[in-house]
Amino acid sequence: MSFDRSVRILALTALMPLLVGAPTILRAADADPWPGLKAELFQNRALLEQDGVVALEAPVRAEDAAIVPMTLRFANPAGLKTATLVIDQNPMPMAAAFTLGPDAGVGFISTRVRVNSYSNVHTVAETRDGGLHADVKFVKAAGGCSAPAVKDQDEAKAHLGQMKYREFKSADPARREAQIMIRHPNNSGMQMDQMTRLYIPAHFIDRVEVRQGEALIFSMEGGISLSEDPNFRFSYAPNGAKTMSVIAHDNKGNEYKAEWPIAEAS
Repeated sequence: MSFDRSVRILALTALMPLLVGAPTILRAADADPWPGLKAELFQNRALLEQDGVVALEAPVRAEDAAIVPMTLRFANPAGLKTATLVIDQNPMPMAAAFTLGPDAGVGFISTRVRVNSYSNVHTVAETRDGGLHADVKFVKAAGGCSAPAVKDQDEAKAHLGQMKYREFKSADPARREAQIMIRHPNNSGMQMDQMTRLYIPAHFIDRVEVRQGEALIFSMEGGISLSEDPNFRFSYAPNGAKTMSVIAHDNKGNEYKAEWPIAEAS
C-alpha cells in the first residue's frame, strides 16, 4: 500500500465517529462504490472476473455482522503475487491486502471481517505476470463496524498481542494447513463504550507477516474491517523449516512477535 493511501485510511479512521451519523457522506445515495474503488485500489486496470483464478467463499447472510467468515482460494498458488479483499460498502473498504511469498504455495487464506451494510465483497488476485483476476459475492449483513466489542476493554488490553498457533491435517499431501490467532480488540473507531457513551478510539492490527523459517508465507496490510481478535487460517507448501513465526503491528505503533515449532518438520 502506498504512503498516500495509508494516510487517507488513517484520516478516515480518525473521522469515523463524526461520520457514523452521516451515511450519505460515506455512500452517496447508495451508488455502486466499486468503480471508484477499482480506480483507487487497482488504477482501473483490466479485471478478468470469475475466471477461476481466485474464488471467494462468503455467506449469503451473515449470522454475526461483526464476525463474517471469508475464504480466498487460489487455483494456481505458484502464479500468484497478491490478493486483496474489498468490502465495497464498508467505511474502510479495503479489509486486507495479502502479499504471497514467491515459493509459499498458499492455496487459501481464511479470515473474519466486519460487514457494515448489505454489500458486494470483491477479492482481486494479481498473478506474477501482472494480470488481475476477481471474484465477487453479495453478503447480507448490517452494523458490523459499530457492533460493541465482545470482550471487556480492560481484558482486551491485558492480553493485547498474545498469539496462538494451530496446525491441521491437509487434504493435499504437498501442503500443510495452519492458523494464526492474534488477541487484539481491533477497535474500529465506530464502537461506543456502553458505560461512558463515548466512542472507543480506533486501535487495530494494520500489518502481519508470517514466515516458515526465513521464508515469507504471506504478509498482510489491513484495517478496521478485520474482526476483533484477527485470525488467519491458510495452507502452504512446507520448505523443511522447523519454526513458524509472526510479527504483527498495530496503528498505535505496537509490535507483537511469536514463534512456534512446526510439527514433524523435516
